[in-house]
Amino acid sequence: MIALTAMGGVALVELGMVLTPGPNMIHLASRAIAQGRRAGLVSLGGTAVGFLCYLLAAAAGLSALFAAVPVAFTVVKLAGAAYLAYLAWGMLKPGGRSPFAPGQDLPPVSDARLFSMGLLTNLLNPKIALMYAALLPQFLDPQAGPDWAQLLQLGGVQIVVAVTVNGLIMLGAARVSGFLAARPRVMAAQRFAAGGLLGAFALRTALSRSPVSA
Repeated sequence: MIALTAMGGVALVELGMVLTPGPNMIHLASRAIAQGRRAGLVSLGGTAVGFLCYLLAAAAGLSALFAAVPVAFTVVKLAGAAYLAYLAWGMLKPGGRSPFAPGQDLPPVSDARLFSMGLLTNLLNPKIALMYAALLPQFLDPQAGPDWAQLLQLGGVQIVVAVTVNGLIMLGAARVSGFLAARPRVMAAQRFAAGGLLGAFALRTALSRSPVSA
């Protein structure tokens, strides 16, 4: 059984990461505003399955894979960094949009499409890849049992925190959108702040070292 301190540490790290604007937050908020809360919940279901995929991969030896094949980590890292940079540019470019902008002009799509988009967005999220490949292993205790069992428990904590916070953000997206619509300057500041954070994380991700050598 893992220690409560390890569980608390993972929860705090994940809370800080999930509150930083990223692909999941942007996708869920924009879908909830454009197509309603039900669409946001379906997308959140895909996001949750994406977390489970990473959890199972970690338990099966994701970190070991990256250690044995460093180029695999590099590919995931650069793909994620490029995706974050693309999202950042979408906010920062002239005429860019905030994920909380009212009247999102996204076309409605089917539940299957919503679910798959939520899944793919999460699987391409570099924050989650780095969480499972580099951060969770730091909380493993050699005296607490097999690594895979500890990873399942720690990953469970991460998933509960991530899904809960993302769900609350998604459910509150319409209200936040209305608040920002009445305050154009606040909307602009939020857009540039979120875009800047995404851009900074894209750069940090691209320049990060392999979790094996870090």
